[in-house]
Amino acid sequence: MIEALAVTLFPVAFLAILFTGGERFRRRQIEQDGDALIDRTLFYGSKYLIVVLWAGMVLNSWGVKVSFIEGPAPLKRAAVCVWAVGFIRLFAGRFGLGDSFRIGRPRESTRLRVDGLFRVSRNPMYLGVHSTLLASVLYTSNPVLLLFGAYIVAVHHRIILAEETHLRNTFGEEYAEYCCRVRRYL
Repeated sequence: MIEALAVTLFPVAFLAILFTGGERFRRRQIEQDGDALIDRTLFYGSKYLIVVLWAGMVLNSWGVKVSFIEGPAPLKRAAVCVWAVGFIRLFAGRFGLGDSFRIGRPRESTRLRVDGLFRVSRNPMYLGVHSTLLASVLYTSNPVLLLFGAYIVAVHHRIILAEETHLRNTFGEEYAEYCCRVRRYL
């Protein structure tokens, strides 16, 4: 029961922060939803599929079998640790971006963030998402979720490449220097 509550709390809290933050942004005339940097269907489809993988892990933690394969207990414990680390990265990245956070390309000017987790990774939130996807696959041992996870990672890599082009065009030399100091992932 404690494990299921912990597994459930992370995505619920993150989504609550995401949506309440969007409302807070709207009250300040800031649009949290930017423009999709790649094909809209791929962009938004990959974002919604993340929730499907998260739901698979949450359901499985409550005893709803989402796979015909039962993974070993140590693998599930490791997955819960990876899940927690992934969400900690997501929370730290989201709060680290502050008012510069957008889903997609911003419609107004933002600030290049290079502090906090952004000192060690240019994409800590994507690393967090990827960690949660890995945790979902390990925890559920579901091959369909593995395929969805691989698809999401591939689409997100395309998004990251498009974001890099946007950031290079927007922040020029400042972004180029940042790229020389900090790697794309780790």
